[in-house]
This record gives sequence, structure tokens and C-alpha cells, in this order.
Amino acid sequence: MAHMENKRFSLVARLKSFTHAGRGLWIFVKTTHNAWVQTIVLLLAIFFGLFFDITRMEWIILIVTSGIVLSAEAFNTAIEIDMDLTSPEYHPYVKDTKDVAAAAVLITAIVAVVVGVLIFYPYITDYSRQG
Repeated sequence: MAHMENKRFSLVARLKSFTHAGRGLWIFVKTTHNAWVQTIVLLLAIFFGLFFDITRMEWIILIVTSGIVLSAEAFNTAIEIDMDLTSPEYHPYVKDTKDVAAAAVLITAIVAVVVGVLIFYPYITDYSRQG
């Protein structure tokens, strides 16, 4: 803890940390094909949110849910990178670790689909009744 007490705030260090995060985001987007699919689904949700003029609370729920899915995918990617580095040979625990991390993404994606249905289903049914 003494190490942390001696460190002073540095704006340069904070800006550098954003650079590292930006590099991580670039690696994530460049290497994770599932993130591309999730981003396309997010863009569709944004389009439908604008089209149906969803409420502010629905936007908040949509944004938070989408952020959780993309964050889970980023954590999954980080875990896969680490496992590939630290255990390049097959090991059943590495497989379990990767599978559980992927399951976390699946869980968040299922929740996001349920949220999407709960938000958009009433708008879609109302729209189809009008047309």
C-alpha cells in the first residue's frame, strides 16, 4: 500500500492509460468476430429505437444491456488471449476456463435478446396493427 501512497496524480499517466485502453479496444474489434455481429445487432437496435421513438428509460436499458454484452465479450477475449499465452498446449482446465467465459457472453446475449423483445415487441405489434 505504501507504493500507492507515493504515487501522485499525473495527467500524462491518465492520458497514457486511455491510449492503452484504445489499443485494447482496437485489438478487441480487430480480432473478435463475435463483437462485429454484436455491434451490427446494436446498430439495428439503435435504428429501431430511433424508428419507434422509444422512451428515455428504454434507451437507458438498451445502452446498459448492450454495454454489458460487449464488455462480457471483451473479458472473454482477454481470457482467451491469456489462456493461449500461458497454456499453449491443450489442457482440460484451459478448455473449461474458455468455455465458462464464453458461457458468460452467451448469458448476457440471451438477456439482451429478452430485453430487446420486451422493449420492441409492443412497438412492432402496434406498428403492424396500424399498417
